[in-house]
This record gives sequence, C-alpha cells and structure tokens, in this order.
Amino acid sequence: MRPPSEPYPPIEPYDAGMLDVGDGNLVYWEACGNPRGKPALVVHGGPGSGCKASARQYFDPDRYRVVLFDQRGCGRSTPHAGDPATDLRHNTTPHLLSDMERLRRHLGIERWLLFGGSWGSTLILAYAQRHPERVSEIVIPGVTTTRRSETDWLYRGVGRFFPEAWERFRDGAAQGARCGERVESAGAGGGDLVAAYARLMDDPDPGVRERAAADWCAWEDAVLSMEPHGSANPYGDRPTAARLALVRICAHYFSHGAWLEEGVLLREAGRLAGIPGVLIHGRQDLSSPLDTAWELARTWTDARLIVIDDAGHKGSGRTRAEVIGALDRFAR
Repeated sequence: MRPPSEPYPPIEPYDAGMLDVGDGNLVYWEACGNPRGKPALVVHGGPGSGCKASARQYFDPDRYRVVLFDQRGCGRSTPHAGDPATDLRHNTTPHLLSDMERLRRHLGIERWLLFGGSWGSTLILAYAQRHPERVSEIVIPGVTTTRRSETDWLYRGVGRFFPEAWERFRDGAAQGARCGERVESAGAGGGDLVAAYARLMDDPDPGVRERAAADWCAWEDAVLSMEPHGSANPYGDRPTAARLALVRICAHYFSHGAWLEEGVLLREAGRLAGIPGVLIHGRQDLSSPLDTAWELARTWTDARLIVIDDAGHKGSGRTRAEVIGALDRFAR
C-alpha cells in the first residue's frame, strides 16, 4: 500500500495534442488520470522549464483529471526558444494567460484546480486574479510573484552569500559588449544583469549563447547550493537545447518585469477571495525568500501557509507530503 506521503505510481497520458494558440505557436498539452475526475492544471516553472512527467505523480489518478502543458517556446511546444530564430515577441505573460484559458475551453473544463510553484505560482496568481470564476482551488509549493524587487534579489542581492559565484555571473554579463552594451562591474543591479544576458541569448554566435546559458545556470545552481535536498545542479544538468530555451525565456521575461505592474499580484490578492489555497514554502529558500509567501497569505485569507523548516526552493520529503496531502483533501 502506498504511504500517504509518497508519490502516486507513474502514469501515462490518455490524451495529448498540440494546441494552436496563434502567432505561429503550437502548445503541447496532455491529460492523465481519470477523464471524469476533478480537473487540475499543472503550471510549470522557469519560465521555460517545461512540464515534467513526475508532476503527474502528485495526483490521485482515480480522482483527478490532470492536465499538463508546455508554455510557449519550451518543452514540446513549437517553435522552440532554443533556436535563436524563434521570435519571442509573442511570448509574454498575457500570451501565456490567454493560452491557459484557450486550453481550458478546448478541453471543455468549467473550473480547475491550479498547481505549480516558482514562476508557475506567478502565472497561477495572475490567471486566478483574471479568471477567479474558473479556479476551484490553488496549491503552490514555492511562492513567487516576479516583482522586480524579487528579480533584483535573485540576480544581485543574494550575491552577498555567494560573492565568488556572483562575481563570475556578473563578469559573464560583460560579454554583452558584443551586443553594443556595457555592464558596469561594481554597481550592476539584477535588472541590468538580466537585460545583458537577454541580449547575449540573442547573439548570432552560438558560442556566446552557450557560454551565457552556462554562466546563468551556474549562478542559479550556486544560489541553491546550500539546500539539503534535491539534485546538486538542477539547472546546469539540463540538456543543451532545454538549457538554452530556459535561460533565453527567463532573461526575456525577467528583463521585462514579466509584463506585470510592480507588486500587482499582492495588491490584487483580494480577488482570490473564496478560492481555497495552500501555500507551501521552504524557510531555507534563498532564491525566493519566505516574505513573499507571508505577504500573500496575509492578504489572501482563504489560503493557508505551511512553512517547511528543512527545505528550500528544491523542496524536501515534507514538502512533497504537504503537497500530496493538500491535493488529496481537495480531491474529496
């Protein structure tokens, strides 16, 4: 018998397809579990990570109709952002929100539970505030709202804990001179560095793009290096094409503030009233500090915040147990 805190057995999709969302983009989607079960949408992180088969295992396959999709430009969606010829002008937060709503209508779903963390939580909150009538519940392991202040922390502020790694990350951005720009060594903010990397990821030289992606992923891995759980290099160990797409999409989104007004997802959290939520966040998460989850829980009164003392951004066994427990409760 499966222990309550352990993942459900691996399952395969019973249906899948490529949804034409316009602008030349086809979005991959799949459905798993019970076709007559409770609808749930998995919203992956990154942005640009792509959905993972392991996410299916959080859900009871007898009680859930689980839908996963690859956001524009990543995973199995086309065109792929790892190809520098892929135009990212039509890859923005408003586009992704429209894609989610188009997918809901395509599948004939009235309301669905939303599940996802990190960048996925930003997209979930933006979607739920735009379409609260379409959301039954929300479960978020790892809360972010992609404020510019959060981006500045991740790509500059947290460097005080990892000065050597941050200096290498900062110096990697100096390649931006190839694109006609210059990054000041001492005072570059997180936004400046992200913008420089966005330019590097559009450089015509594949060597420049690959080096920039490697430098970006090395920094992301360094920020997570003190966490006691998870793999050592979750960013750097990705296949080359997936790594290029991830970094290109991340830099594209973060250099534009994710096309969101600063702090809007916290200011407008009252729009989530009536939607039950569970927020699960690791106290040791240096990349996305706990205060954002704390602020959100204070405004969204229908949400319960669970703080995991021994976990960070990569989660832990207790993180997994809390996620599965929340999803099991909502299934009932």
